[in-house]
Amino acid sequence: MDLRDRISAALKGAMKARDADRLSTLRLINAAIKDRDIALRGEGGETTVGEAEVLAILGRMVRQRQESARAYDEGGRLELAARERAEILVIEEFLPRQLDAGEIASAIEEAIAATGAASIRDMGRVMAALKAGYTGQMDFGAVGPMVKARLG
Repeated sequence: MDLRDRISAALKGAMKARDADRLSTLRLINAAIKDRDIALRGEGGETTVGEAEVLAILGRMVRQRQESARAYDEGGRLELAARERAEILVIEEFLPRQLDAGEIASAIEEAIAATGAASIRDMGRVMAALKAGYTGQMDFGAVGPMVKARLG
C-alpha cells in the first residue's frame, strides 16, 4: 500500500471513529498533497506527486509544527503548543523511522564515497545523493553542516 492509500485509509478510519483532531490533521495532509498536485499540473509536468515528494511534504509539515510549538511555548500558549505536538504525532505515523546519529554518519560516509566527493564544492552532489536515498529519514537542515564539516 503506497503512502497516499495509507493516508486515505487513516482518514476514513478517523471519520468512522469520529476522532475530530486526527481527522483535521489528516485533512491538512491531504490538502497539502493536492495543492502540490495542482501546482505540478500548472507546470505541465507530472500530474501527481510521487512518494518522495509526499515524504518531503510531510517532513515540511512536521518542521512547521515544531517551529509553531516552540513559538507557542515561548509565548506561554501551552494549549496551542500541545495541539501542534499532537499534529506532529499524526504526521509522523506516515514517515519512515528517523535515523540515529550513528546511522546518519554512516549514510554521509557512504554518500561521500559513492559520489567521489573530495571538497566542499562537491557538497551539492553529496546532499542530492542523501536526499535520493533517505528522504523523510533525516533532517537535511541538520545534516548539511555535518556534510560541510566532513568535506571542509
